[in-house]
Amino acid sequence: QVRLLESGGGLVQAGGSLRLSCAASGDTFSKKAMAWFRQTPDRRVCVAAISGTSGHTYYTDSVKDRFTISRDNALNTVYLQMSGLKTENTAIYYCGSKKNGRCYSAYEVRQGRPENDWGKGTQVTVTS
Repeated sequence: QVRLLESGGGLVQAGGSLRLSCAASGDTFSKKAMAWFRQTPDRRVCVAAISGTSGHTYYTDSVKDRFTISRDNALNTVYLQMSGLKTENTAIYYCGSKKNGRCYSAYEVRQGRPENDWGKGTQVTVTS
């Protein structure tokens, strides 16, 4: 099964940029649509961006035009380039395979549901 490790989070001022990385292990990475999710203080983990297997991407309205998801299948890595960061972007960011639902609970993530391929997350904190 795929194991994931997020990195690149940190503390940044509003308007700044960060680049998140998600390194995956496993031999089926290129066959999976991958996504970035964010966990806000209400403990909801909701999709922010999706990278398909053939170049297609999806963004939620709250991040489109500011965030860019990309992938390097040779490196088994997914990236999230974030620019124009806002305080409301403060969250724990997780990567994982694309899922059918839009949001999940933190409990579900801890339980490895609906699929057991969540990373441990990386904290992004945006200050004013």
